[in-house]
Amino acid sequence: MSVMDRPGGAIADADLQALRKLLGAGGYLDAAGDRAPFETDHRGICHGRTPLVALPDSTAKVAELVRYCAGRRIGLVPQGGNTSYCGGATPRPGGGDIVVSLRRMRRIRAVDPAGDSLTADAGCVLAALQDAAAAAGRLLPMSLGSEGSCTLGGIVSTNAGGTAVLRYGMMRDLVLGLEVVLPDGSVLDQLRGLRKDNTGYDVKQLFIGAEGTLGIVTAACLRLFPRPAVTATAFAALASPGAALTLLTQLRAALGDAITTFELVPRLALELVCRHVPGGRDPFERAHDWYVLAEATAPQPDADLAARLEQSLAAAIDAGTAADAVTAASMAQRDALWRLREAIPEAQRAEGSGLRHDISVAPADLPRFIEEGRALIAQHAPGARLVAYGHLGDGNLHFNVSAAAGDDGRSLQAAGPAIRRAVHELVARHRGSFSAEHGIGQLKVDELARYEDPAALELMRRLKRALDPCGIMNPGKVLETAA
Repeated sequence: MSVMDRPGGAIADADLQALRKLLGAGGYLDAAGDRAPFETDHRGICHGRTPLVALPDSTAKVAELVRYCAGRRIGLVPQGGNTSYCGGATPRPGGGDIVVSLRRMRRIRAVDPAGDSLTADAGCVLAALQDAAAAAGRLLPMSLGSEGSCTLGGIVSTNAGGTAVLRYGMMRDLVLGLEVVLPDGSVLDQLRGLRKDNTGYDVKQLFIGAEGTLGIVTAACLRLFPRPAVTATAFAALASPGAALTLLTQLRAALGDAITTFELVPRLALELVCRHVPGGRDPFERAHDWYVLAEATAPQPDADLAARLEQSLAAAIDAGTAADAVTAASMAQRDALWRLREAIPEAQRAEGSGLRHDISVAPADLPRFIEEGRALIAQHAPGARLVAYGHLGDGNLHFNVSAAAGDDGRSLQAAGPAIRRAVHELVARHRGSFSAEHGIGQLKVDELARYEDPAALELMRRLKRALDPCGIMNPGKVLETAA
């Protein structure tokens, strides 16, 4: 019998009592008010119920918890900062799952400047890890809007992306080693900071991006980098996404790997930020159709970096690639330019009803994809406004839609399923991904079944059955429950 087959879905009182005893004083939450924040995702879309939130304080305690739940076929839902966009950390409504929060496991185990690595418990908040790396004169380049609340275990389990993927890659590229409690309660110890290790299969990769469906990540060893000694930031105005790609090519030719960030921003997104976010201000005197936020960094003092960026932008303007550009002359100006990019989700929420898509295609295909997608949206929701922004350099855009100005959003939401299908079909035609960095969770399970390569999907199912035969690990997420 799997966890999906447990009669009534509820957990027996005797099991709850045993779990309280196992976890000990301070090791759980069971009052309704204390459980409530763990039962709903941060967007308020996915709602579930749990009779108990487990708060283990060590890997050994996590292993003990998992062993008990495996024996009793009790579902376990690992939850980090609860910042998933896809309901990946929300328990099911039936009350048959235990939420597992590692927030008591926040020990930074080691920082190795010579080896450029950091090892920490999975409950550590990303911002704290960034600070620990900085204190050792190193850089942890993972940067997210939720870095003040998301945790190490969560960003490993979701293979988080962020704004520095262009230079440093996604979380998968930053993980050197993992410690994972497997579905039977045994502990996989791959917590090594080795750059070279060809001893068989690289099994830690199975758990990066698996969203807690194959085990609970309890610690990770991450790659660090030299801290930038100098940073140059610019905001450029352009006529089209095609021009933005040309500009990226030109900047890379001039500055090489120093280009760390290259973010696409449409005019509408800038207008929304200026309208709804305090301090938002258009840096140009006249409106332009598109913009990019570009940033270059160097690990050694380089007095010429900002000048070379400015010269490259001036050359792009002379060549007609860009229409205008501004550069940051101070940290305050840099922060103001970054705010124009980072505040887009906040501004779009303030504007009203909207739809979200997290897509990726080959960067060269993005200009055509945007125009084809805009036409499809107009067919299904005339007047709706496309807000396509994000990580142009790595081919990932947040392909969002806002309701028409003055519309209460009901017509857009009614057209939502048709728009989502049209956008995802367009992604498939471009051989892209319908979920570039947000994962699958529970909201995109059917989309994975529809669009994933059948051989890859079957391999995922085999791995799930082999590692988690009782189906207790984050049930209902990533794969269909019948798999």
